[in-house]
Amino acid sequence: MGATVKRISPAQEAWSLMGKLFWEMRPRMIRLASEFGLSPPQLFALRTLDPDHPIAMRELAEQLHCDSSNVTGLVDGLAAQGLVERREAEHDRRVRMLVITERGAEVRKRMEAAVQTVPPEIAALSVEDQRALRDILRRALG
Repeated sequence: MGATVKRISPAQEAWSLMGKLFWEMRPRMIRLASEFGLSPPQLFALRTLDPDHPIAMRELAEQLHCDSSNVTGLVDGLAAQGLVERREAEHDRRVRMLVITERGAEVRKRMEAAVQTVPPEIAALSVEDQRALRDILRRALG
């Protein structure tokens, strides 16, 4: 009796390949964060914040899927660089709202442009493959 070959479904293989692609993009994100003087978690926190809509620290923790105590350290680092400010909420002085500063908005804008730059692995695909990938991902997220 020979060894049995375990076959995976196309969905499992696609999911595995997506995971591999994102893992291979990790050094790029670390480099980008470093270029802006941020740690990767700070980069994600700043990307999550909206310059036009201050949010409570608790809400940022929820959006980042982490504990509120972790957000305190992230916000401390962003505030030390002048990218965000903590302000009292109008409805409750105990609630700290996060507001992106003018400098933070500028850094965030430049950072978003860098993050949105298509990596060579995707740019090397044919236009037809790029469209197919886009359409498939839209359906998966839709």
